[in-house]
Amino acid sequence: MRFFSKLFKDLGKPSPPQNPPPVPVETRPKHELTEPMLFYLYDAAGWLRFVGILLLIKSGLFILGGLVFSIGILVASGFTYVYDDYGLEFMGLAFALLGAVFFFPARYVYRFGTKIRKYRFSKKDGDMESALKNNKSFWKFAGILCIVFLALIPLFLVLAIAGGILAGFGAAIL
Repeated sequence: MRFFSKLFKDLGKPSPPQNPPPVPVETRPKHELTEPMLFYLYDAAGWLRFVGILLLIKSGLFILGGLVFSIGILVASGFTYVYDDYGLEFMGLAFALLGAVFFFPARYVYRFGTKIRKYRFSKKDGDMESALKNNKSFWKFAGILCIVFLALIPLFLVLAIAGGILAGFGAAIL
């Protein structure tokens, strides 16, 4: 009974507001970027653009290579029956899909570096906000990708064990 009395004790009281009212702009503390902060951001901008370009090239090569590999396997299996039942064309499509997935973080990294460089010359807050938005998007994408890969690990382990058992039975029959 004490549990229920404690549970329903606060029913008549008004609840505190869920979203506090916004603080007026004039009273908000102004956060300025110091010279060392700006130096590190400006120094990183060139490397971010460089790595972004490399990742974009890698992504394009994965897509192109995967598609060429899949088409090549399909053409080769049409003329000879050497590649039947191996599903190698799906491996090429998996590479193309991987390249398409990694296009997005490459774009975020490149845009982050580009917007920091743009801020360096314009000093507009919108450019820095856009740079930080791309940085946030990159890390959000990376976090989601990590969660997806971690969730797939048990599935692949089960499939690998099942494949090993089935291969063992196949070898035992022969």
